[in-house]
Amino acid sequence: MTKFAKKPKISRHFWIIYLLSIVLLAFIWYYEWTLGLLMTLLLTASIYYTVRAEQTMLHETEEYITTLSYRVKKVGEEALLEMPIGIVLFSENYRVEWTNPYMNDFSRDEETLVGQSLQELSEDLVTCIKEDKNEAWIQVGDYEFQTFIKKDERLLYLFDRTKQSEIQHLYHNEQTVLSIIFLDNYEEITQGMDDTAKSHLNSQVTSILNKWSNEYGIYLKRTSQERFLAVMNQEILNQLEKSKFEILDEVRELISNQNVPLTLSYGIGVGPVSLPELGELAQSSLDLALGRGGDQVAIKDDTGKVRFYGGKTNPMEKRTRVRARVISHALKELVKESDRVLIMGHKAPDMDAVGAAIGILKIAQANEKEGFIVMDEDEIDTGVDKMIDEVREDDELWSHFISREDALDMVNTETLLVVVDTHKPSMVVEEKLLSKTEHVVVIDHHRRAEEFISDPTLVYMEPYASSTAELVTELLEYQPKKLKLSMLEATALLSGIIVDTKSFTLRTGSRTFDAASYLRSKGADTILVQKFMKEDLNIYVRRSQLIERAEIYRDGVAIATGNEGETYGPVLIAQAADTLLTMSGVVASFVISERKDGRIGISARSLGDVNVQVVMERMNGGGHLTNAATQLEDTTINDAKALLQDIIDEYFEGGTSE
Repeated sequence: MTKFAKKPKISRHFWIIYLLSIVLLAFIWYYEWTLGLLMTLLLTASIYYTVRAEQTMLHETEEYITTLSYRVKKVGEEALLEMPIGIVLFSENYRVEWTNPYMNDFSRDEETLVGQSLQELSEDLVTCIKEDKNEAWIQVGDYEFQTFIKKDERLLYLFDRTKQSEIQHLYHNEQTVLSIIFLDNYEEITQGMDDTAKSHLNSQVTSILNKWSNEYGIYLKRTSQERFLAVMNQEILNQLEKSKFEILDEVRELISNQNVPLTLSYGIGVGPVSLPELGELAQSSLDLALGRGGDQVAIKDDTGKVRFYGGKTNPMEKRTRVRARVISHALKELVKESDRVLIMGHKAPDMDAVGAAIGILKIAQANEKEGFIVMDEDEIDTGVDKMIDEVREDDELWSHFISREDALDMVNTETLLVVVDTHKPSMVVEEKLLSKTEHVVVIDHHRRAEEFISDPTLVYMEPYASSTAELVTELLEYQPKKLKLSMLEATALLSGIIVDTKSFTLRTGSRTFDAASYLRSKGADTILVQKFMKEDLNIYVRRSQLIERAEIYRDGVAIATGNEGETYGPVLIAQAADTLLTMSGVVASFVISERKDGRIGISARSLGDVNVQVVMERMNGGGHLTNAATQLEDTTINDAKALLQDIIDEYFEGGTSE
């Protein structure tokens, strides 16, 4: 018993029983004193032994409780000091005031953590405390801790989760990844080859791919002349991503040395899903890579997010007249089955969008269907205002231009909606129209992006074409000849081609000249095109001021920025980027400025050595290999420039990653 232990007390119940016994004994003495004497002796003996037994039990209980209290206190001390749980007390200025010995084992250079800043323990810890988070995962050296934060007590509990994290990491790395490799242009290239040359080409490609698969531990199986199946795990995929899929460059360079323009497209499906779903993701990724022009890798996970690598070369022209005729025939049937045709391009339309829309309007009229072009006059920029002014003077043609409100009133489930020069729902003139009809046609020449109009009835996307106007011109050639193109209509289509090709200097193939020749034969006026492209002197001066602010960042990349607080239209900064590209030593140009809508606009151009589409897609934009743009919200010109420079650095230092 300790110094402060109290003397054991006899219980209250005992004394109650004792008093009742005395009363009963008194009655017995009154009636029979001999029996009373005997009972008195027995009661006395019983009371004596009962008191002794209870005192002994109380004493033993007191000793047990005292011993247990000491043991519990000792266990608490040992738990605090020796259990494998980190405990940290910190001060108001986030410095360590005390830690248990377990946590000190993780201090650097065997020094105590006391007195150190929590920032030294983990850079993210102080941020989590300030944000009132109750839990955080932090890295301390080679260890990973799950940290529970008691901000009011300025107390941290840290549980070592390194092994758990390693198991999760191992599980993630061992997940199966399915991929499909496709040989771009294989069928077109081998058509004119003899058996010996074809066999030699197959041998070379197979040898390169087998060497590559053996190096990374990939199971590779050829399923057809132009298709391979590759099976790997997530860890191997991570290695491939670090290498930026150098196999694309190896195949391109080796085959190109023999004047055979053969490239690879690679579709990959990843995620914790079943094998059939992985196969669907891989095929969907391959379709996306091919839709963007090939020579690249598309990786799609189970959430639908897509990552791109490659796309460094200009896509080879491989569309055929047969495909154009088939698409034209399919479009004709859709027009005939509809009650009317609505056509719309992208917001702030350029000459290509307007010209292509006029061409589709002509296709509707050729098939005796009513057609209308949806346009927001408030979004007409200086780049197309002269063309629109010319169209206004043609009462017949202008009567087919309607507002977004009129289009919404007019559309129904039987209406055919044709979207030209874009495939992104967020870019069209009126996104609500897409959900108002069951028949949507997409005609575009841009590389396919992750965002795409859902469930279109017909898609004609050719990244090999110079412009959408070129595609529409080819479709017109296979339509009924009931209505002839007017001079203005033909000129509008030719303007779209000339503007997008920079007067036939960029992205120009043989089919481009064929389309231009066809339009010229229909009366297209090149002088009128030049009139459309004339610009105001003040705009020329402002553009020159932008160009004056340009600087060479690295490897021939020019970056120009507008003045803070001064807004520029998208056409003006695009023209500035085009002009910079004509300067000696410049292989790519980027122009950054504020827009009227409060966003920061970036226009990008290149001669083909730098894939500006890749750079702009990293900034939520898009476009072509040589022509791209983006708009950024909630940022400044300087911040946008810094972000652009970081992405350019990563592009040049990391290879072809998108």
